Amino acid sequence: MHTRYISIFILFLIVAKNSFAQTDSASAVTDPPNYKCRKIVLATSAAALTTGSLFYLNNAWYAQYNTGQFHFFNDNDEWLQMDKVGHVFTTYQTSRLMMGAFDWAGFSEKKKLFIGGTIGLGYMTAVECMDGFSNGWGFSVGDQLCNVLGSSIAISQEAFWKEQRIQLKFSYAQSGLAQYNPELLGKSFSTQILKDYNAQTYWLSINPSSFIKKENKFPKWLNVAFGYSAYGMIGGTFNSFAVQDVDGNVLRYERERRYYFSLDVDMTRIKTKSKVLKRIFTAINILKFPAPAIQFSKNKTRFYYLYY
Repeated sequence: MHTRYISIFILFLIVAKNSFAQTDSASAVTDPPNYKCRKIVLATSAAALTTGSLFYLNNAWYAQYNTGQFHFFNDNDEWLQMDKVGHVFTTYQTSRLMMGAFDWAGFSEKKKLFIGGTIGLGYMTAVECMDGFSNGWGFSVGDQLCNVLGSSIAISQEAFWKEQRIQLKFSYAQSGLAQYNPELLGKSFSTQILKDYNAQTYWLSINPSSFIKKENKFPKWLNVAFGYSAYGMIGGTFNSFAVQDVDGNVLRYERERRYYFSLDVDMTRIKTKSKVLKRIFTAINILKFPAPAIQFSKNKTRFYYLYY
């Protein structure tokens, strides 16, 4: 329900992180970083974003559904858990990006991990609590556990390895199913990206080179990726109505889970002297790089020359 706002939050963090990095770029070659200034920029930006976006959410969406009584809601059986994977992905990315911003601002390692790494979790928890007061929804324990998991994946890697060797990524391709339930799956391309779970794939992208202690010829930028998606979902829990094509033929979609194996590129490990390219690579690294893939599902195995 609030996926679009969470995605906007991630987009802001990407833009903000790149903007922060530009504030000292002119003097970075000759002068040491002005960490005091960076801390002020980061603190005011993060505070303004968090407060402003929550205030906007409350007034634009939650106020009209407010029940005045906090309650729980169990949605763990919806969308073949694609929404839950989305929560893990969202909090992972916010934690990863905010830890990078805290590092840029010169905060200590502990503050980077325990404050920067948990800002995304705090934000998502606040949104989940708003759900708890909303009619038709409620505080989802399943969602919150996924929020905790996402932040934990980012923080633990930064704490133990000082880098993200295992990354969560996203890819999208239109499913063709949104037309049958546009209110739920999206009416336009921009809304379908966020609402049509049939079109989304989430990836666990692992960098083998980083796990090999000795020097090796394995490309440092090359990852192996394991994906998860689902298809055939016209409704959240089940397909409550039949759909027809333009000729009036009844179409039956079987809800199924799909698993993938593919290759990926860790854009942050591509060597370049350009600071602009480094920032661009960091920003787009949330997306799975198009590559050949093998899909496994209950009914068949399929090979893609290029999956994105």
